[in-house]
Amino acid sequence: MKILAIETSCDETAVAIVEDGRKIISNTVASSFKLHLKTGGIIPEIAARQQVKYIIPVIHEALDKKKLSDIDILAITVGPGLNGSLLVGTEAAKTIAFVTGKPVIPVNHVIAHIYANWLDNNTVIEFPAIALVVSGGHTELFLMTSETKLKWLGGTRDDAAGEAFDKTARLLGLGFPGGPAIAACAAQYQISNIKYQKYKIRLPRPMMNDDNLDFSFSGLKTAVMREVIKLKSNQQFSNLVIQQLSYEIQESITDVLVSKTLKAATKFKAKSILLGGGVAANKRLSEKLKLGIGNWELGINLYIPPPNLCTDNAAYIASYAYFHNKPIPWQKIQAQPDLGVEV
Repeated sequence: MKILAIETSCDETAVAIVEDGRKIISNTVASSFKLHLKTGGIIPEIAARQQVKYIIPVIHEALDKKKLSDIDILAITVGPGLNGSLLVGTEAAKTIAFVTGKPVIPVNHVIAHIYANWLDNNTVIEFPAIALVVSGGHTELFLMTSETKLKWLGGTRDDAAGEAFDKTARLLGLGFPGGPAIAACAAQYQISNIKYQKYKIRLPRPMMNDDNLDFSFSGLKTAVMREVIKLKSNQQFSNLVIQQLSYEIQESITDVLVSKTLKAATKFKAKSILLGGGVAANKRLSEKLKLGIGNWELGINLYIPPPNLCTDNAAYIASYAYFHNKPIPWQKIQAQPDLGVEV
């Protein structure tokens, strides 16, 4: 089965063709990322206007001499996301469905992130599995008992991990997106430097030891802001201090993510852990998960998609649609910016 999928939930305009939920035939992404660098964040109106420009060329590029008649079914992200951006994708999918008569499957792109682990991968994933989706807008834990059966276990109560990276990076005067900027700055910092510094920095690990599987990172942002104000008032806001703060921010976020994920894996006797979302590309996160699995002697297989499949793209949308093959009439396809993830 060949699925043509469209993903326009944020600033990417993405179209992919995937066969049988695994084999990527094409995966095209156009982004308005550079336009948002000056503002340090996504401007919804600019993202949507760029997607209007990109959507037809990206569809043509993904098809690449193939015909729509070669496609068996369509898949479209309906939410959650930016309303204007979602409308561009949903209206394009509805138009194609109307013209061709192809069935169309609505997709929740947050949950779909998990299915990047099946792309170009013939490995048989063992269940039960714990899936961590960690991105700019979401930090969610799911229990999977099969490719199609998921249960939401917990999620962010305020700022998601990716949002915390973005906001703290802005406080430190680093670039956008915040995750890669913080990671790059943290990599310059050597742990051995701590003993030579007059100012020691230790940030909180929000909710890490709470008896639940929820997340909260807004307090971390506040703690960083207080440190920055204090350091600037004492004229201690040097490059080395910025590196140390970056290191500690990354340690705090990844400590919480790893602790909660391993707690869930232990509780539900998971055989696999699956990661998805842009923050899943963070190397420190994967290092700590591998160490935790080894130190706890859990015997769990860890799956992390390659970085280009962690960030927003349409290939995982197609993979999700293959496993959740529930088409609906194109007339009922609607953008749902506030679509929930609790399944």
